[in-house]
Amino acid sequence: MSKHRIGVIPGDGIGPEITDATLAILDAAGFQAEYTFLEGGLGAVDKGMAAMPEETINQIREIGIALKGPTTTPVGKGHKSANVILRQALELFANVRPAKTMPGVEGHFSDMNIDLIIVRENTEDLYAGIEYQAHPDVAQAIKVITRPGCRRLLEYGFDMAVKQQRKRITAVHKANIMKLTDGMFLEEFYKVAERYPQLKADDIIVDNCCMQLVTKPDQFDVLITENLYGDIVSDLCAGLVGGLGLAPSANIGTNCAVFEAVRGSAPDIAGKGVANPTALLFSSLMMLRHPSSESATKDSASPST
Repeated sequence: MSKHRIGVIPGDGIGPEITDATLAILDAAGFQAEYTFLEGGLGAVDKGMAAMPEETINQIREIGIALKGPTTTPVGKGHKSANVILRQALELFANVRPAKTMPGVEGHFSDMNIDLIIVRENTEDLYAGIEYQAHPDVAQAIKVITRPGCRRLLEYGFDMAVKQQRKRITAVHKANIMKLTDGMFLEEFYKVAERYPQLKADDIIVDNCCMQLVTKPDQFDVLITENLYGDIVSDLCAGLVGGLGLAPSANIGTNCAVFEAVRGSAPDIAGKGVANPTALLFSSLMMLRHPSSESATKDSASPST
């Protein structure tokens, strides 16, 4: 029987050790694969390469699927995020992050049955990285929202919600202020919603959403949103169920998918043998439910852990 081919980017900091732990668990469970180890992150930069080398991108494009450990991104200076480069190069337009109450994990909401899926646009918005400084005292960033980008994310999200037998999908936005960009996202949301009458479709302003999440998180089912809001809201949701150390994610494109731990590279605890591999392990479970790279489809990221 032929083995699965999987690209593996161990990452930085605790990345290599939680990657080793995850692969050991998969091996112990009887899963067999041919792993191709690839460079990426600060480790690649230290070797004189790009944060996400072209060779790594091409290899993942060929293989179709990859498991990625956390990578380090400098704050305010240095190289561009390896994650952003990878997502844009492979057009991994949907970031899927489940947040689910887990038995035995104590927290402020452990008595609630939280079972959310956050679907975040992954390639546009302010994360397009279009910035310039026309004056020493003025820096500007351009927010890019396109109708095709909105549409492909929303179609994926609605289709996934139906296949996951969800009941409600909520658009998270700031269209009261960002009337053109977020307004376009919201307009496309309700256009797509017309094709899915079996789902309750509604919307919420992002600041109200955050407040509602920390007061009554179990009211939500699927949250779908733009890049920046999704980054913030998904971390908030991870905090509701135990923290980033338990948060898996999938980056889904038309022909490729990359599964990664949401957490950071935590260089302060690297090499001490105390890093928790659960987030990457859960991400690998999402990966195991992914169709083969030859037949990738829209249901390619089951968020169930």
